[in-house]
Amino acid sequence: MSKSYSDSYKAAGVDVTAGYKAVELMKAHVARTMTSGVVSGIGGFGGLFELDMTGLTHPVLVSGTDGVGTKLKLAFLMDKHDTVGIDCVAMCVNDIVCCGAKPLIFLDYVAVGKNFPEKIATIVSGVAEGCVQAGAALIGGETAEMPGFYPEDEYDLAGFSVGVVDKSKILDNASVKPGDAVISLASSGVHSNGFSLVRKVFDVEKTGKEGLGMYSDELGATLGETLLTPTKIYVKPLLKLFEQVQVKAISHITGGGFYENIPRALPEGCKVVVDKSSLDVLPIFRMIQRVGNIPERDMFNTFNMGTGMCVIVAKEQADLAVSILCQNGEKAKVIGEIAAGETGVEIL
Repeated sequence: MSKSYSDSYKAAGVDVTAGYKAVELMKAHVARTMTSGVVSGIGGFGGLFELDMTGLTHPVLVSGTDGVGTKLKLAFLMDKHDTVGIDCVAMCVNDIVCCGAKPLIFLDYVAVGKNFPEKIATIVSGVAEGCVQAGAALIGGETAEMPGFYPEDEYDLAGFSVGVVDKSKILDNASVKPGDAVISLASSGVHSNGFSLVRKVFDVEKTGKEGLGMYSDELGATLGETLLTPTKIYVKPLLKLFEQVQVKAISHITGGGFYENIPRALPEGCKVVVDKSSLDVLPIFRMIQRVGNIPERDMFNTFNMGTGMCVIVAKEQADLAVSILCQNGEKAKVIGEIAAGETGVEIL
């Protein structure tokens, strides 16, 4: 154990010894994520990772960073902190895989009002679980105790990930053309977007833990459990898909919903036409729309509506792609096609 301590710093609200304890508690979780490329353990000034160049002709690194956002407010209210780390990882690695890349490493940043070591370790357990699901190693991170900046029982959580792809296999939408199929990969729920609107619709700060804990027959769970369902991580099934199908482009459906995210995977002169009847809109979105009296277009411009990823492939490969994705644990189906026109989305 380190002999480092400061009574003066502790009197100012920062207990460095709590940080050391948190690191010790999280080590077992971090160990679950180790992969063959990891060179260093946690605790150093940087995380070291040796890149395996096997099969890579022209490797390109792909990076992504994101946080959990105001979904954390629900974790605070419910005092449940073991799943938001999955959201943090998912928001980064799901973006990286959209480029055709395999996530390699992840680092997290937790800023707290007060360092409760057991709570930090619980948060990191979720981060580690997300890394395991993504096949990425948690090689480092930072816990910052910031009294007076955050309330004692609150925190923020963000992350950063790096992946690799061979330059010839980068997904850049250049081959997308009219007639291509658009495949939906089902979401697990609201994921980690739109929670400022969710919190307003359900007035969660006022109803608190009691309101979130009410069981709903419509949802088949409590409202809080449904809303805290972690973001689905699509990395491993998509990597399997890349091995057998020429994927043209992928959209991660996050903040901005269909209307903002799908066009990011389209070249100029192409639009996506979605068959609304083919969509499996989850009950939580029906509830949000009803309770909040939200127009349907706003729903599709804010939430994933049950589709966490859109994958574009040639029409003749659509059935094979759906089959591979379903074999690898995804609920996948064709929901539309590419058509000529002004870049955008039509939901018919």
